[in-house]
Amino acid sequence: MKRLLFLVVIGLIAYGSRSLWLDSAKEALPSLPDTSEINLSLDSLTSYIDSLFSDVQNRSIQIGEQPPNRELPELTEPEDQLFSILNTELGDTRSDVEDELGEPNRSSENEYGLDWVTYHEDYHDFVMVAYDQEDRVRGLYTNQNLISSTNEIAYGSDQHFVREQLGEPETSMRKGRFQYEMNQDEEYDLFQIDNSYVTIFYDEHQDTTVTAIQVIDYDLEQGKNDLYTEPSEELKEGFEYQLFDLTNASRVNHDLSVLTWDEDVRETARDHSVDMADNGYFGHTNLEGQSPFDRMQQDDIRFTTAGENLAYGQFSSIYAHEGLMNSLGHRENILQGAFLHLGVGVAFNDQSQPFYTEKFFSNS
Repeated sequence: MKRLLFLVVIGLIAYGSRSLWLDSAKEALPSLPDTSEINLSLDSLTSYIDSLFSDVQNRSIQIGEQPPNRELPELTEPEDQLFSILNTELGDTRSDVEDELGEPNRSSENEYGLDWVTYHEDYHDFVMVAYDQEDRVRGLYTNQNLISSTNEIAYGSDQHFVREQLGEPETSMRKGRFQYEMNQDEEYDLFQIDNSYVTIFYDEHQDTTVTAIQVIDYDLEQGKNDLYTEPSEELKEGFEYQLFDLTNASRVNHDLSVLTWDEDVRETARDHSVDMADNGYFGHTNLEGQSPFDRMQQDDIRFTTAGENLAYGQFSSIYAHEGLMNSLGHRENILQGAFLHLGVGVAFNDQSQPFYTEKFFSNS
């Protein structure tokens, strides 16, 4: 209580003299330690103190919050594969999928040269499906409780149980003449099963339990000769929209509102990703000393609360998003209840490695 009263007194003094310290505080902000997430509320005294004292945090989320009470779809055991997602398996036809899932919400290019086609109802029952030229399912993903298996692995299973059922995960993957080491942080496990690559992602903030799954046809994966795909405008836009959709699918898991896409702040995010990719650095403060908030103000983005997440080098938006969710600061931005809008900007360096910038904000 004494500490709280002390903070209130300090806050009132700071607020009363704000005209004296606001400009100098703004100049000091870029000199704070560089991380890949940052959050600021211009109209909140508490958030201002947060920006000065990084150990004082004001977050409107509860990590581990459960999804809302909502009737889950009926899931059936897979018929031909070890895993299915909302009763969909590799090899199914598009007509069969859409009989089950309905009309798609978005199609955007992915790293395999196909499209991720998303299906959801206001981001509930969220599934991404990749079809080949014959409209057969070649890839699947979900980060919601839609996983069925023949060995009881499901959303929320712990990593030890998964490995008991599937054995030790792959530690490398061959691409052409090169052998690439895979996940060293154990945020996900890669298995080669049923002529497919199955990646199971874990939530390290919920006891390392299954939080998402990606299933990719073996030949489709091996058809990609490198870890990174040759950049294109279509792939850049695809990664941007996919990261936006993945963020909203995670938010509804935690009973939070869906963010709206903002085209203007997407351009601000893109500019920062391009700057990092072209100039070979990774950080919130650019080479001119501008903070994320300086750049938003420069682009005439009106905001009262804003946050920025950065990611670099992940194979796709799926890997980027799952990594961000396992980093507490990034996770807090993704699950920040005060945010209303999001824009995502992606750029590639000369080695085809993607740089991701997420810019969250509210303007009311």
